[in-house]
Parts: sequence; structure tokens; C-alpha cells
Amino acid sequence: MSQGARLIPTFLRYWLFVFALLFSFTVAISSANAADAAKNSDSKAAYTALADILSDASSRDALIAELRDSAKTGKPPAPPSNKEATAPPRSDSFAEQLDTTVQGYLAAAQNKLNNVVTTLKAPPHKAFNPDTFWPALSHFLFTVAVTFAIFLSIRFFATPFYKRIGSWGHKAREKRVDWARRPTAILSAFIIDLLILLFCITAGNIIAASFGSTSFGHNSPAVMRQQTLFLNAFALIEFFKAILRLIFAPKFDYLRPFPFSDATAKYWNTRLAWLSGLIGYGLMVVVPITNVQLGTSVGVLVNFCIMLALTVYAIGLILINRTPIQKEITALGNRSLAFFGMFLHALSHVWHLLAIGYFLVLFLLSQFDPGNSLAFMMDATIKSLLVVGCGALVSGLLTRWISRRITLPAEMKLKYPMLERRVNSYIPSALQIMRFIVVVAILLFLLDAWHIFNLRSWLDSATGEKIIGGIIHILLIMFIAVLGWTLLASIIEHRLSLEMDNPKHPGARERTLLTLFRNVLSIVITTITVMIILSQIGINIAPLLAGAGALTLAVSFGAQTLVKDVINGIFIQFENGMNTGEYVTVFGITGTVERMTIRSIGLRDDYGVYHLVPYSSITTVANYAREFGVYRANYVISRDEDIEKANEVLKQAVAELRENPRLKSLLIGEPAFNGVVKLDDISFTLRTTIRTVALQQWTIQYALDKLVKEHFQRAGIKTPHQNVQISYAEQQRKALPPLEGEDGITP
Repeated sequence: MSQGARLIPTFLRYWLFVFALLFSFTVAISSANAADAAKNSDSKAAYTALADILSDASSRDALIAELRDSAKTGKPPAPPSNKEATAPPRSDSFAEQLDTTVQGYLAAAQNKLNNVVTTLKAPPHKAFNPDTFWPALSHFLFTVAVTFAIFLSIRFFATPFYKRIGSWGHKAREKRVDWARRPTAILSAFIIDLLILLFCITAGNIIAASFGSTSFGHNSPAVMRQQTLFLNAFALIEFFKAILRLIFAPKFDYLRPFPFSDATAKYWNTRLAWLSGLIGYGLMVVVPITNVQLGTSVGVLVNFCIMLALTVYAIGLILINRTPIQKEITALGNRSLAFFGMFLHALSHVWHLLAIGYFLVLFLLSQFDPGNSLAFMMDATIKSLLVVGCGALVSGLLTRWISRRITLPAEMKLKYPMLERRVNSYIPSALQIMRFIVVVAILLFLLDAWHIFNLRSWLDSATGEKIIGGIIHILLIMFIAVLGWTLLASIIEHRLSLEMDNPKHPGARERTLLTLFRNVLSIVITTITVMIILSQIGINIAPLLAGAGALTLAVSFGAQTLVKDVINGIFIQFENGMNTGEYVTVFGITGTVERMTIRSIGLRDDYGVYHLVPYSSITTVANYAREFGVYRANYVISRDEDIEKANEVLKQAVAELRENPRLKSLLIGEPAFNGVVKLDDISFTLRTTIRTVALQQWTIQYALDKLVKEHFQRAGIKTPHQNVQISYAEQQRKALPPLEGEDGITP
């Protein structure tokens, strides 16, 4: 099967869905009229029943007696028993309500169709009377001609004024001296259009009331009604054309708010103006006059022919210009911000479907309610444009703010190092949430404008109040949680960022506890916020808390090591066993503490290897960074050297170390010379003990070993060396050659 053949069923299914949707819109609007008719019918029936009761003497006497009895007792007459009335109201589900609504719409639509068929089959209610028709037509055409003559004349003489306004705004735009001039010029031209329209409507009413009837001698209500129909249509259609001139400005390019070319602006303004004029005057003038003069059946036929022809023309115009407009919208999307670019790219693919659907809705509405369909479409269109325009403006501002980065002063950055990054991560997320709310609000207002959804009634209902209140509460809770976390985290980070020379600078233990507290605080705030939000949504969190407790108990049995890790870590911190940045030995690993969590520590050893050690594995902590360090130096000297001399040279080396300006600040107290601490066959060992600043004992070790080596070398003090004596048998000794410079080898 070819691709085109496969597309035909999909196309048909799509258009069937569109027609069904549009049909439901039409029936929804017409159902209000059916309800009013039913109400009027009930009122007529009640009046008829009351008249029948009063016309019968016995019934009238019984009614008077019952009313007098009610006046004495103060109780109203008992209503007739009705089992259905006393039955409790039925609470239908959403599916049942939807089914009932759809059935009501279909019944109303069937009613309308039956009325249309009956009207077409019925004979004219009166015969055509040329004696009244032609004078009335002349009277009507006189009003039309004078009104249009005044309107076109005023617009012609106002042309230089429009040019001056446009030139004034354009010069300011070229010089870039005042950005508000051009919008002011465009808005001023639109206001002038509306003032001219208002003046012409007033003049038309005066002419219709004063000159027309007296000139032709026809002051009948029918003639006045026809004039009123024209003036109402004139006001509505010319207002729409004023909006078209505001958008396209075909004659004054300086007043054009959008970057259309002159040819494009004239093309669309001309066609849309003619289309709106034919539709408006056809529905609001021609069809009502035809109904009065020629009969309802002829009016229905004229209405159908006019709207069918104009709808076909509009759809053809849309399909012809589908590709060019799609390219224009795509190009505009490429030049727009990310959010608008995505929206415009999506719109470029479906704009023709929306436009075709718009004219199909107008066609269907015109067949069911020709008198009010155009007014409804105009009202819905203007509301939609206002809603989309305001929403686009707000979304555009939010999009620009999202892309901006907040920069804090240097002093504040120094006090709160992470605050700027945290704010720049929170604000875009908050603005994106606001933009999503704006988009949802636009959709709701659009549905309300087209009477698909009654927004005001929904807001007044319990469901609407609950949803809106819940959303506001959730946003408020999230705002308070984020604000609280930001303030508390900033306070902790401010404390951690204090300089070393600041007397309030936190120690290593305080820094570790602050870091752990910040981590625990984030977990607690997140958990509480999630629980409160769930409760606002309507979820009962009591079972969740109970389940969490049971789950915690089960996990504690299955993860005893984890619990042990946490408990050991807590006691290590309380006892100040180690802190971040200290040099320790735990679990046989020596290194610097880089990270401490609630269950483990991270160590970096001298080879750069990172070790993750759980607290439960730590039985002993050796901390090298507490208070002071000690270097215990042992120097092995040959046994042949003088002990006193060697000890004196060692003291000289230590004295030179203490005089070093770079190293003397690392020493604490006086060094201790312990003398000979070991004696063996070939050497003895001298020891000195030096107390240093914590973690500086290795620096002292390297410096002292160098000095001791130099002093011993200058004093001629030798370290022990091992002597090896080799013995040979007599035959082997004789076989060996004599060594150079020696007589032989002593056996």
C-alpha cells in the first residue's frame, strides 16, 4: 500500500475528531438557549395552571381557605408529596457526569437540527410585498451610504496625521533616543481609529433616527431594527478591521509593529478585511433581513450558502499560504529565546490546523445561532489574543530573568562563599515553575474564553478552591524551606570561611561538626518539606511515618554494621578523636583526613591513595596533629670515638638548629640530651629529644640530621663500619697471587 493510501485513513480520523470537537463546542454554546426556552415554557405552564384554579369557584375557595390557615399557623402550605424530590441528591462520578453532559449536548444538537429541517420545510410565513420592501431597502441603503461616506472621508483626511505620527516614532527609533516613542505612536494611531469609528457610529445613529425616517416616511419598528442591525455590524466589523490595521498597517510601514514587508501586509490585510466584512455583514445584516422580508426558510438557506462559500475560501487561502507562513514562523522561532523558539517551532507545524478549525467552528456556530455566532467568535478571539499576548509578555520576561546570573558584592562573596552559586541555582528553577504556572493559566483562560471550561465557576467551587489553595500552600512551603536552608547554610558557611587570624576562627573540631551539621540539616529539611507537601496534596502521612518506623527497625536489624558505624562516628566526634585536615593513623593506614561523614572517613595517604574507612573498623586512633610533636633523634657512633666529644658536637648541632630563624619558631621548650642509650660491640648510640609544633617534627628531623652530619664530619667523628676477616688454608694461600702493595694475606 502506498504512503498516500496509508495517510488517507489517518487524515479522515483526524478530521472526524476535529468535527466532533467543534460540534461539541457548538452544542455547548447552544445548550444555554435551550435551557432558557425550557425555563420560559415552565413559567407559561405555571401561569396557565394558576389561571385555571382561579377560574373555578370551588378551587378558588379551597385555595383561599388554605392560605388563611397558613396565615394563622405561620406555616407554608404543605408541598405535594414527591418521592423523587425527597430522594437524596445523587453523587455521580466523573464518568457519569461526562456521559450525562454528552447526552444533553447531543439531544440539544438534535433539537436544533430538527428545528432547521422543520423551518426549511415550512412555507413562508408571509408573502413578498414590494410596496414595503423597496422603500425600506432605500431607507436602509441611505443609512449605509451616509455612514460609510462619513467614515471613509474622515479616514482620508486623517492620512497626513497618521504619517506624521509614524514619522515621529520612526525618527526616535533611528536615533535610539526614546524607545517608548514608537509603541506610543502605534497605540496613538489605534486610538484615533477607534475614535473615528465611535464618531461614525454616533453619526449613523443620528442619521437613521432623524433624516432617514422623515425622508422616506417610514418610521416603522422593522425599518429601525434593520438600521440597528447594520450599525451593530458596522461597529463590530470595523473594530476588527482596526485591529487588522494595528497589526499590518498596510499604508503606513512606520506604524507596523511586526517586521512584515509592504506586500505581505497589504496581501493579508486586504483578504482578512474582505473576509471579515462578508462574514459579518452576511450574518448580522443579510440573514436577519432575509428572515424578516422573505421568510426563515430562505434565511437559513442564504446563511448556509454564504458561510459555506466563505469557509471554503478561507480554508483554501490557508492551504495556499501554509508553507510560506510556516517558514516565516520557523525563522521567527530561530531568532527568539529558547522557550519562545520551541513554542514557535511547534506552532509552525500546526498553525494551519488551528486556523482551519477556527473557521469550521464559525461555520457550525453560524448554522445554529447566526445572530450571536459572530459576536461570540469576536469576543472569544479578542480574549484569546489578550490572554496569549499578556502570557507571552510575562513568559518573555521570566525567560530573560532565567538566563541572567545574579552577582553578589565581593564583600558578601567573601563572607558567604556558596551563597551566589546557591541563589543562581534556585532562582532559575523558581522562575521556571512560575513560567509553567503562566502557561497553565493561559490554557485555562483560553478554554474559558471559548466556553469550553467555566473558569469562574470552577474557582468558586470546592474543588477549585482546594486545588488553588493547595498549590499556593505547596509553593509557600517550598519557598520557606528553600529560604530557611539558604539562611542556615549561609550562616554555617560564613562561620567556616573566617580567616585564620580571626579570633572567632573555628577550630578543626568545630569545622568538622559544622560540616556534619550542614549535611544533617539538609536531610532533615528535605524530609520535613516532602512530608508537609504530601499532606497538602491530601496523602495521609501517618501510615507513611508508621511504615518508615517499621522499615527503620527492619533495616537496623539487617544493617547492624551501618548502625555501628553511625554510633562509633558520633562518639569519635564527641571525644574529638579526629577532625578534617588532621594527620592520623587508623586501621593501620596513615594519612590526612579529607572527609568525614556520619558513617565513614576518607583518608589520603602519603602515596596519594584515597582510603574510605568505616567507623566500625576503627579501634584505635593515632592523631599526630594534637598540641605538639616530638622528634627523638638517635645517632650511632663508632665505639672507638670519645663519648664526651661526640655529645658536645651533637649539642653544637642542636644549638645551630635553634638559632635558625626559619626553624626556631617550630621548636617548643629546651631539647633533652639523653646521652648513651645503647652500646654494642662496634658502636654506641647518642639520643636527643626535641619537642616541636604538631606535624613539624619531620621538618626538624630533616634539618637536624643534615646539621649533625656536617658537624660530625668536621670533628672527625666516624660512624661504625663493619670489618670482614677472610681466612684461607695453607695450600689455598700459596696458590693465590699476592695483592698489589702488600706482602700477602695474613692467615
